[in-house]
Amino acid sequence: MLFSLTPRAALVAATFGLLAAASLPACKTTPNEGEKGGTAANDSVANKPAPVDTIKIKMLAARRDSLKADSIARKNGQLPGAILPGHRIVAFYGNIRSKGMGILGREPKEQMFRKFEGVLKEWQAADPSIPVQPALHNVTITAQGTAGKDGKWRLMNSKATIEEVIAWAREHKCILFLDVQPGHSTLPVELPKLEPYLKQPDIHLGIDPEFSLATMPGVRPNQRIGTLDAKDVNFTINFLARIVSENHLPPKVLTVHRFTRKMITNYKNIKLDPRVQVVMHMDGHGEPTLKKDSYHDYIQTEPVQYTGFKLFYEYDPKPKPHHMMTPVEVLTQLTPKPLYIQYQ
Repeated sequence: MLFSLTPRAALVAATFGLLAAASLPACKTTPNEGEKGGTAANDSVANKPAPVDTIKIKMLAARRDSLKADSIARKNGQLPGAILPGHRIVAFYGNIRSKGMGILGREPKEQMFRKFEGVLKEWQAADPSIPVQPALHNVTITAQGTAGKDGKWRLMNSKATIEEVIAWAREHKCILFLDVQPGHSTLPVELPKLEPYLKQPDIHLGIDPEFSLATMPGVRPNQRIGTLDAKDVNFTINFLARIVSENHLPPKVLTVHRFTRKMITNYKNIKLDPRVQVVMHMDGHGEPTLKKDSYHDYIQTEPVQYTGFKLFYEYDPKPKPHHMMTPVEVLTQLTPKPLYIQYQ
């Protein structure tokens, strides 16, 4: 589902035309006969360069760059440095400052990484045909139980916490996802806060509609399941694509959490860009049949690009005799086989 753009010839012509216009001085006007004292002033105005619409120039350049990226992707299947589909990402999720948000942070660091090494080996053994890419997935902007000073019900990790989780990831040769739960804020407000980190090639992004409540005034996080629209996903894709182009980076991976239909509305309007690899991630917990049905209903039957699947250490096995699905079960019972696996 590739996006449509202005034909290359028209776009290039428009870009060069705009740049050419920006480089030429305004035409001089000859004063009327009989006018006195106006020549110097008129020359001053005439010699002033025409205003340059820098925003429009940047937009045209970005679109031209996107055309180039798209042509490479069509020829080679993906852009240089792309993680998907040549790898399966396996991630530990949570927050390193919280024991309650997931396996990332629940156990002491070294104990957690020993467990992670075992999980990575299980996935590699379950499918030797595709290398496993380890990842940490840290909830970096987190929905809160209190409104906060600005009433937005979310809080960003400190710089020290973010730098620590980056160090954890690099120490163990992991890529890192920074996850955003907007609360009553919005993605256009929150995502720029993460741009300094996203300029780094090994840092990627996740967005969580469950905790996006800007369209639900008065609703607290965890009272109702939130929602994002295709336009919000498109904003995020464009935001990441710009960072990739401006910083000459390999494609970013974007995970979008989903376990109900209303969490993502108008999915058919999502416009893909080869600079961003979109994973629609089945984020629900429960017994295997429920999880497989959710994956079918909200991921398989409403395809976007790549797919993900979450496994819960605490919630999936309850009540007995339910169990957390094994790598072999996931790969043999889900279609398509997910290329992003997350443990919480």
